Amino acid sequence: MKITLKDGSVKEYGSAMSIYEIAKDLSEGLARAACAGEVDGEVADLRTVIDRDCALNILTANDPEGLRIVRHTCSHVMAEAVKRLFPEAKLAIGPSIDTGYYYDFEHAPFSREDLDKIEVEMKKIIKEGHELKRFTLPRDEAVKFMEEKGEPYKVELIQDLPEDAEISFYDQGGFVDLCAGPHLMNTKGIKTFKLTSSSGAYWRGDSNRTMLQRIYGTAFNKKEELAEYLEYLENIKLRDHNKLGREMELFTTVDVIGQGLPLLMPKGAKMIQTMQRWIEDLEDNQWGYIRTKTPLMAKSDLYKLSGHWDHYKEGMFVLGDEEVDKEVFALRPMTCPFQYFVYKATQHSYRDLPLRYGETSTLFRNEDSGEMHGLTRVRQFTISEGHLIVRPDQMVEEFKNCIALAQHCLKTLGVEEDVTYHLSKWDPQNREKYIGEPEVWEETQEHMRNIMNELQIPFIEDVGEAAFYGPKIDINTKNVYGKEDTMITIQWDALLAAQFDMYYIDQNGDKVRPYIIHRTSMGCYERTLAWLIEKYEGKFPTWLCPVQVRILPISDKYEEYAQKVCKELKENGVWAEVDSRSEKIGFKIREARLAKLPYMLVVGQQEEADGTVSVRSRFAGDEGVKPLDEFVSQICKEIRTKEIRKEEAKEEAK
Repeated sequence: MKITLKDGSVKEYGSAMSIYEIAKDLSEGLARAACAGEVDGEVADLRTVIDRDCALNILTANDPEGLRIVRHTCSHVMAEAVKRLFPEAKLAIGPSIDTGYYYDFEHAPFSREDLDKIEVEMKKIIKEGHELKRFTLPRDEAVKFMEEKGEPYKVELIQDLPEDAEISFYDQGGFVDLCAGPHLMNTKGIKTFKLTSSSGAYWRGDSNRTMLQRIYGTAFNKKEELAEYLEYLENIKLRDHNKLGREMELFTTVDVIGQGLPLLMPKGAKMIQTMQRWIEDLEDNQWGYIRTKTPLMAKSDLYKLSGHWDHYKEGMFVLGDEEVDKEVFALRPMTCPFQYFVYKATQHSYRDLPLRYGETSTLFRNEDSGEMHGLTRVRQFTISEGHLIVRPDQMVEEFKNCIALAQHCLKTLGVEEDVTYHLSKWDPQNREKYIGEPEVWEETQEHMRNIMNELQIPFIEDVGEAAFYGPKIDINTKNVYGKEDTMITIQWDALLAAQFDMYYIDQNGDKVRPYIIHRTSMGCYERTLAWLIEKYEGKFPTWLCPVQVRILPISDKYEEYAQKVCKELKENGVWAEVDSRSEKIGFKIREARLAKLPYMLVVGQQEEADGTVSVRSRFAGDEGVKPLDEFVSQICKEIRTKEIRKEEAKEEAK
């Protein structure tokens, strides 16, 4: 057989050989470093026997796929260490992930001290140098094997495998785990690792199933790479909005109020207010929206009509019991059916369309307690919601405009480069999840695909992520930990108008069903605030800052002038405050820097005499002395244009 190597050279062998044997024939050093092979582009275990002509690339830990295999093996070593230290623990799953690996166990929560003990045991296992041996069993024997070991989660995994699946295991010195592989040949192939954290995780992501304990870890080929990654983890913790937002007094949470119900403190409320006023004025004055204000709750009848009762009831806060109460209400998880009745209150002709309804909507969703996180996953939130009622011939153009509005908002916030676009489609294999006929779904999705291609926007197609009544474009971003969240949604709906008996009168006097676009222009205000905290590390663009200027009098003698400067700024719409504490000016400057304020104005005898201010900024350090009216004009323009100034220099306070 002929084996074509990565460099294009060809090796010939007279009999079948494993990938590991071929690597060893090429070089003893390569065999020691090998993690897996890539056969005709497919990753394969080193134990895989090759008996045909093919292209072969030997993967090491320097290759991304090779490193994944190191990490996968490390997860098995971690599982063995846990079983040694905590024999009663039950094994679930332990895959590699982009940043390392994890393993889920049925066990009491693990402390940091537990993780340290597990690390010590893992080092022993690695040092023992166990060979990993792969073997397979028939389904019945595999089930019996794991039942005898008392591993119910492994039994369930085996039973759920397809009938024709090969059921494989890996044995590392007596510790055996169900796994498809691939794995290293020996535990000594793991060079350096670290267990980073632990948390709860539902079995198979189902909140109705057992809460397991997940241990996260990572592994690298070199100690320097691990040290760099751990330093990176410490840095992103400092940017985590859940930590930084509390330190900056933007929001807080209280146990007696409840999970997922954050309290916006004055500074955070000011930022949300700023964004809300901007979006409402933008939509109404420049994009042709008209505003509605609708109730926060409704009878179950409304949600039954829309389909949410059948498809989304578990995610709603229901007030009452259908078997007992004459009327059952629910807090709204969306605004669309309310705005439909605003439309239906008046008869419309084809000339009236499109109608673009906008509303700053407070919504409620019964998220799982394990999903709560700061401002990104909450149970009450506010969004820049809108529904466009359009004629079918207007749909494509209006949909493009919704994308353009979203992109304008992203650009203004300075985050347009941080997002990915997703076409969230229905899953034809899960028909009960959706309403409508397959032809409608396929036609709608093709329209959206064509729009994205015409606009030259790269996008990913996600099967099964559509809402029950229509596909959508989701604009997503990742938080500091790499978790992806949807920030903006634009949805094509060709179905709900019929359920609500919505129509318009066309030029022939006939009743015609409109199409509907469900969309947000900026998305959820709370989640956007979390995004901005992490994006800017709390150093927000001036127009968004809850305090834009702090005036620092050199001594008490100049407080009157400082207050005069503050009044002038406030009268021009600038959020300013005076630091009137009896502290040294250097201390005040350092405090203002720690507060991440855009501007500090130092005032003393000369400034008072000349009507000037000494300007220090977060962007350029000492900007010199300027006439007060000049500075007011400068900052007002920066706020009005929503300019995002870059930091040009860093200055240490003297």
